[in-house]
Amino acid sequence: MDELLNQLMGYVRATWHRRWYIVIVAWVVSIAGWFWVYTLPSRFEASARVYVDTQTLLKPLLSGLTVEPNVDQQIRLMTRTLVSRPNLEKVARMTDMDIKAKTPQQTEAMLDGLASQIKLEASNTGANLYTIAYQNEHPELAKRVVQALLTIFVESSLGKTRKDLSSSRKFIDEQLKVYEQKLIDTENAMKEFKRKHMGLMPGEGGDYYAKLSATSTALRQAELDLREATDRRDQLKRQLADEEPEISAAAIQTQSNPELDARIQSLQKNLDTLRLTYTELHPDIVSTKRLIKELEAQKKQEAKTIKNNGSGRAQNPVYQQLTIAIAEADATVASLKARVDEYQSRLNQLKRAVDSSLDVEAEYTQLTRDYGMYKQNYAAMLARSETASLSGEVESKTDVVDFRVIDPPRVPLKPSWPNRPLLISLVPLAGILAGIVVAFLVSQLRRTVTDRRVLRELTGLPLLGSVTRIETDAVKIKKRKGLIAYGLSFFSLIGAYGILLTLQMFMAR
Repeated sequence: MDELLNQLMGYVRATWHRRWYIVIVAWVVSIAGWFWVYTLPSRFEASARVYVDTQTLLKPLLSGLTVEPNVDQQIRLMTRTLVSRPNLEKVARMTDMDIKAKTPQQTEAMLDGLASQIKLEASNTGANLYTIAYQNEHPELAKRVVQALLTIFVESSLGKTRKDLSSSRKFIDEQLKVYEQKLIDTENAMKEFKRKHMGLMPGEGGDYYAKLSATSTALRQAELDLREATDRRDQLKRQLADEEPEISAAAIQTQSNPELDARIQSLQKNLDTLRLTYTELHPDIVSTKRLIKELEAQKKQEAKTIKNNGSGRAQNPVYQQLTIAIAEADATVASLKARVDEYQSRLNQLKRAVDSSLDVEAEYTQLTRDYGMYKQNYAAMLARSETASLSGEVESKTDVVDFRVIDPPRVPLKPSWPNRPLLISLVPLAGILAGIVVAFLVSQLRRTVTDRRVLRELTGLPLLGSVTRIETDAVKIKKRKGLIAYGLSFFSLIGAYGILLTLQMFMAR
């Protein structure tokens, strides 16, 4: 620690030995710096403050009825794009700054300088309060630039909303036409589909599955009846094969007429039933008795006729009856076959109809789904079109955003830059610091022996001892005069600084 402190003190003594470099460099830097400060052109800063009110009274009243753009976001975006290239070119045209730019290089330099001097700051309180400022050597030009920026800021914010609404409305109108045409095409397709598949549409022609089940049941019943009729016919044919077509007259006499016997037997049973209820004189009983006598007489007459015809062979009545029964059975079988074929045909048609109806129903469902979707989208677009139309009316006739200019563009009488008192104060400080640096560098380049440590470092030889220097009165007077001269030169620098600062303060009034 002591060694470090001794080293630092050595540097200080070496620098103090070269102290005149400090004064000389300080004077040179101060003179040059003060000249530079006074040659700097003065810049005047024009500024304006504007308040953006996005919470108008009309906004809650029209909530849900109109499109509510995100005005706050648009304002924030506008503050970031205020110094964009198109806006800068517009400002240059509005303030005639572009007239002086004759070449593209001059135009670029003019726009770059314009952008570097524009400031747009938002209030730290969070309110929509913005400050627009611009610095220029000419106060009136600075004021015109701020006025142009304020105009662009207001018009661009409102114009962006109107442009967005116009674009949205145009898009919605185009979509309305598209969905309207889709609705018309789908309606025509549904009409043509119904016309082409009439009878197969859902809800038409009853329930195909119920018809299919009923027809299948009827077919099975008809097939059962056909089998029964076929079996009965085959049985009759077997009986017919066992009978002879002709029999002898004696055999005929021994046989009775089955039909007459059956009728007589039936009438006899009916007569017995009537006798349980009525007397013998009742007209029904009398007529039944008479009919029985007539049938018995007919039976006797037939037997007598057969007997009188001789003892030859005659037609077998049983054979004839079986033949008639077989003919009737054939007719029944043919009828049942036709019925089975008809039911089978109906069943096949119903099966094909069911398959077709499934395809038709699926395709019709798809058409209906498309139509419903188009109709829903069309209704939504129509509602949005009305909303956009109302929003356009509100935007054109009212102010959704209210811009209030709190402070109009103005230019202060005093220039805002440069701050000459501050620069005049910094110049001598910079000169003194530069002088100290120069004195230190010179002391290190041209080493001066100030103590034993420096001597050992310079020679690299061992130090045996040291002799104290005794100064004479003449030497002391010379040193004192040197210190006085050094102090006067240093204080003259401070005096020059004070004079310049006083003059500047007086001129700034």
